[in-house]
Amino acid sequence: MSHGHERQKLDVYVPANVAGEAPLLVWIHGGAWKEGSKENCPAVGMVDKGWVVASLNYRFTQHAIFPAQLEDCKAALRFLRAHAADYHIDKTRVVVWGASAGGHLVALLGVTGKTREFDVGENLEQSSAVSCVIDWFGPTDFLHWGAGSVIKPQNKDDVIAKLFGGPVSEHLELAGKGSPITWVSKDSAPILIMHGDKDPLVPLQQSETFAAALEKAGVPCVLKVYPGQGHGGPRFNDEAARKLMLDFVEKNVPPPAAK
Repeated sequence: MSHGHERQKLDVYVPANVAGEAPLLVWIHGGAWKEGSKENCPAVGMVDKGWVVASLNYRFTQHAIFPAQLEDCKAALRFLRAHAADYHIDKTRVVVWGASAGGHLVALLGVTGKTREFDVGENLEQSSAVSCVIDWFGPTDFLHWGAGSVIKPQNKDDVIAKLFGGPVSEHLELAGKGSPITWVSKDSAPILIMHGDKDPLVPLQQSETFAAALEKAGVPCVLKVYPGQGHGGPRFNDEAARKLMLDFVEKNVPPPAAK
């Protein structure tokens, strides 16, 4: 954004000798909405498969509370579409992938493609909708937080309270707007959800109820549960997991539009 925050930056990786338009994969990092970086993007390997890859930063909760984080992600998507010709991007084939807080943000992107409520700033003539989502263990329903988590949304010093400017019980409307499950509709993008059943931070219940809501709305959705895995783990990065993600994307992202 012009005159924006220093966090409002992104990196773009374009395949060498790209001809025509390529699909876009956007990585959104985690870090409890208060830390993390676009550096060391795990999606860069997709460049060798012919994808344009972008990795985003966004404002942290110490800079601004929600919806600033989602607004920044949507602004980045609009920027990329506005500069699609520069980066050889096919604007109709946009996939977002994120983990933890990034999983929360990509899930929100997947379910808010039809609303412009969070579209602020520049390039408003462009869409911020996405074609497909890969959500790694992102929170999806702050109003119904499962048991067994070390995160306590009602604690004023908790990372979730920092996201909404105070305990969820005192910010129910904002926490509802920040919950992907609130926005689920038949128009939501297909979503692959991957979650460990021993996650100590984000309860598996978050992904289970989100997947159920998506399925009820008729949205293509797969929930892959990894037994014994916590908030991440080696199973998320093994060959089978990578195949699962690629297969889901290939099944749900439309082929290139006829010119």
